[in-house]
Amino acid sequence: MTLSGKHALITGGGTGIGLSIAQALVAEGAHVTITGRRQDVLDEVATKGMTGMAMDVRDEADVTAKIAAAVTRNGPIQICIPNAGIAEGKAVHKTTMEFWRNMMATNLDGAFLTIRESLSSMRQTDWGRVITIASLAGLRGLQGAACYSASKHGMIGLTRSLSEDYLGSPYTFNAVCPGYVETPIVDRNITSIAERAGITEEQALKIMVNSNRHRRLIKPEEVSAAVLWLCRPGSESINGQTIEIAGGQV
Repeated sequence: MTLSGKHALITGGGTGIGLSIAQALVAEGAHVTITGRRQDVLDEVATKGMTGMAMDVRDEADVTAKIAAAVTRNGPIQICIPNAGIAEGKAVHKTTMEFWRNMMATNLDGAFLTIRESLSSMRQTDWGRVITIASLAGLRGLQGAACYSASKHGMIGLTRSLSEDYLGSPYTFNAVCPGYVETPIVDRNITSIAERAGITEEQALKIMVNSNRHRRLIKPEEVSAAVLWLCRPGSESINGQTIEIAGGQV
């Protein structure tokens, strides 16, 4: 129970990677606040040690108020995990400003707001971890998904810059960058790719599987294990890094 007494905040914590991380942190003794847009989804998955809180990461006022409420309820946030995001591909010539802004507002603005508000209480403590859930798309261009790639590149830039701002402090900032993970988002992307490319869903799945270096989808638990490592003793010198979870070199 190495995280006993720590308060963690995970956006997009009701499903997939976020939920897996929440479960791993609870198992280590942390109390976890999970957020998402739908309270009913959060209530359904929340177990002992978790608090579900509806929050729209695109809305500054909502993020400010809800994170303040979470701190009042469970104490300072010492583990901040901006995970909420949209993963959708679209050719640039078909990308509307509305699509672009919604992607950036969710993936990048949401991460910024979540970190900014969490730091207000974290900086009053003697230990903290900020771990952004980015993507391999943040380290290289992803064909057919320029908007998504740009948002994840921005998230990594934000993470690295913060690590420089807080060098020598008890707070570290790292980005976890998975390939294709076995989550509901990937399920939706399979359908989307199949429709756009005029191929079967089986062929679309094969494209995703082959994009991971070890030729299989990544389990959410593999991502949460990396996050847990960054929160455990001995990770103090891991700072400003991009942890690739892709089954091989990228």
